[in-house]
Amino acid sequence: MQEIVMPINNQGMALLCLLIPLLPLAGFIINGLGNRSIAKGLVSFIGCSTVLASFLLTAYLFLDFTSNGSRSYTVDFYNWISVGNMRIGFSFLIDQLTLLMMLMVTGIGFFIHLYSAGYMSHDENFGKFFAFINLFMFSMLLLVMGSNYVMMFVGWEGVGLCSYLLIGFWNKNTSYNNAAKKAFVMNRIGDLGFLLGIFLIFITFGSVSYPQVFAEAVNYTGGIDSTVMIAITLLLFVGAMGKSAQIPLFTWLPDAMAGPTPVSALIHAATMVTAGIYMVVRSNVLFVLAPTTLEIIAVIGVATAVLAATIGLAQNDIKKVLAYSTVSQLGYMFLALGVMAFSSSLFHVLTHAFFKALLFLGAGSVIHAMSNEQDIRSMGGLRKYLPITFVTFLIGTLAIAGIPPFAGFFSKDELLAHVWEHSKLLWGLGMLASFMTSFYMFRLVFLTFFGTFRGTEAQKSHLHESPMSMTIPLIVLAILSTVGGFLGIPAVFGENSHVLQNYLAPIYTYARVANAAAVEPLHLDHATEWMLMGLSVAVAVIAAIIAYVMYVSKKTVPVAEGTKLSSLHNLVYNKYYIDELYNALIVRPILWMSTVFHRVLDVIVVDGIVNGFGKLTMLSGRTLRFAQSGAIGFYLLVMVCSIVLILFLNFFIG
Repeated sequence: MQEIVMPINNQGMALLCLLIPLLPLAGFIINGLGNRSIAKGLVSFIGCSTVLASFLLTAYLFLDFTSNGSRSYTVDFYNWISVGNMRIGFSFLIDQLTLLMMLMVTGIGFFIHLYSAGYMSHDENFGKFFAFINLFMFSMLLLVMGSNYVMMFVGWEGVGLCSYLLIGFWNKNTSYNNAAKKAFVMNRIGDLGFLLGIFLIFITFGSVSYPQVFAEAVNYTGGIDSTVMIAITLLLFVGAMGKSAQIPLFTWLPDAMAGPTPVSALIHAATMVTAGIYMVVRSNVLFVLAPTTLEIIAVIGVATAVLAATIGLAQNDIKKVLAYSTVSQLGYMFLALGVMAFSSSLFHVLTHAFFKALLFLGAGSVIHAMSNEQDIRSMGGLRKYLPITFVTFLIGTLAIAGIPPFAGFFSKDELLAHVWEHSKLLWGLGMLASFMTSFYMFRLVFLTFFGTFRGTEAQKSHLHESPMSMTIPLIVLAILSTVGGFLGIPAVFGENSHVLQNYLAPIYTYARVANAAAVEPLHLDHATEWMLMGLSVAVAVIAAIIAYVMYVSKKTVPVAEGTKLSSLHNLVYNKYYIDELYNALIVRPILWMSTVFHRVLDVIVVDGIVNGFGKLTMLSGRTLRFAQSGAIGFYLLVMVCSIVLILFLNFFIG
């Protein structure tokens, strides 16, 4: 069995690893302290250049790693926490998974920073915005680079904090603040599960360091599907459910669209929300020892994918459509994890980062041109005014719909092929979600860019293509959305053609030892693979044709706000009233209980006891003061009586 890690003594490489997260942190400190005094041009230069430098250093680290035999290593800096037998070091783990996530985070992050320089240029808190997204980059890098669960948890909480700050960035709007609080609270629920999982890992294996935990897990005497292993993995999955917006903790993500569009692209589409998938893949040896947990993950993943896709069919806010699309695609990723297709899930994480960041930034370009209008019912015909945005947005749509040769085709096809091998029912539900994805995305394209303009004359007079700082990232992401899928060419096109799967193979070393059936390659014959690919493409194309007929040929436009809808349409449009259900079952009872506890415990019990002692003291003082009359005879009488009483008690009791 290959050793997972070895310590590194190269001080230059250690410094390079440390600089990668510290550079964005320096950008946060500089822009944060000087957000009122530094010129916007310098703010954007600092914010973008620190992330670009991190990306270039990561690329160098990647090249050095591959040239030296792709052998994993740890970079130890100091002993961070030392309590009893517990030793937690501040250290980084550099392996294939870490480098892949680092490249994605810093690469996508840089282009979104560049886009933000144009999109946020008129905002009065420009410096604060760049400070926050630089802090997010630091936290996300800490999350993926840490060599133990505690460091992952610190980064996990850091990205949650940045998500809260950026969702409520425009904090003069109360609804935006409420959305930020909702995201924060729902993520805390998941974080509690994650934290309990870390505690149980330490109790079970005596460590929270990945190498030690995974090595102990291989030799775990409890066997496969033990109660302890199911408990650990379920608790970790609760954390993933919160961060990656799975049923029932998914309702915060659509509301998170209250933040600026670059935030939606960076945090709530490409990077932070994939942290749950990263955590499960990093802990793959634990999860392959708990097949029951994996089945639960698969069921919740496919249920999330289908539920979110149905809601996306009826939404009219351009960002809300993309938000529910993100929830649905995250469900796909968890579905793949549940059938032990870890590499396929990561492949979809990567391609999704390309095309979903592109789609959100394209939506931001449309919103920018439409003077902050987000309702697609007020758009139409924009391809004439926004040609670059239109072409790049269309490429993103083709990618997410799974049309070859765009990136989403390869990752979604591979993912569904693994699901087919595991369960035909889950595959059928996955195909249903794929059909709906293609339909609502082409619906979005046709209503936004085709037909005639439906907005106001004032909006029409200001329609224009976005500046280069916004269109260049769109073009680069469109290229990645076109060619990114070739990292995972199916086996029908040649053996060992899946570059990504071959690259990630070493991270499953312990998982294969712990469970021989884990992370097995596909065993489908070529005819079945071709059939599945054909069905996948056919479903996407049919959905696109239906959308074209409805919204281009027949020029259907969703009904205006306030118009009476059919019962089913109204149910889907209102997101199945899940938020209202949560308010009725959870929020209102808790508020009622807090009111009761305040009035009973606080006012009557606590205040009653405290105020009662105060009143008793005051009453005693008012009564006893009459004894201080100034009459010496009375004092002598009291003294003699007291002496007699003491003698009496001493004689009879003592």
